[in-house]
Amino acid sequence: MLVLDIESSGLDAEKCSIVSLGALDFDNPNNQFYAECRVWDGAHIDPDALKVNGFSEAEVTDTNKMTEGELIRNFIGWTADISNRTFCGQNVSFDRDMSKAAAHRAHFNWTFAHRTIDTHTLAYMHIIKAGLPAPIDAEHHRSALNLDAILNYCGIPDEPEPHNALTGAKCHAEVASRLLYNKKLLPEFSAYEIPWL
Repeated sequence: MLVLDIESSGLDAEKCSIVSLGALDFDNPNNQFYAECRVWDGAHIDPDALKVNGFSEAEVTDTNKMTEGELIRNFIGWTADISNRTFCGQNVSFDRDMSKAAAHRAHFNWTFAHRTIDTHTLAYMHIIKAGLPAPIDAEHHRSALNLDAILNYCGIPDEPEPHNALTGAKCHAEVASRLLYNKKLLPEFSAYEIPWL
């Protein structure tokens, strides 16, 4: 699996831009990728998105940073030798769609599959199979399994703030390993025991 996390200037893949991308090869977790870029000219910048990822507007428009197209080219090149390029992450369809839109804007071929492995779904299934009630957000009438809830379920503290794309990818990889294989994956999380073992 190719574990992926993107920080962006907003939630709309067509109107917003990647600002950073973190990834790792699940089968070789020391093989990691991280890069930051400036937004593409005319991209929407949502102040709420910047609150989440900690970038300032000056940082995401800094012309000294690589372009979104250069970032996505470098990412695609980094994935060339990864044998299983199925994206994995929390609500990873967002990250897939942002990456795909960036590739199309830069006129690069998109060779990644539409199929993904979502850690939200893995955690939801794990909780149900354990005989526990699925956590529901009573206000919004939907699953309450955000990344912090899944990390906590897997015995790991909340993701540090502001969010960092590589830290996010590492969190996704660690919970995927614990939920799928009952195994710890990364040294950053080795002190945290798997609660159900």
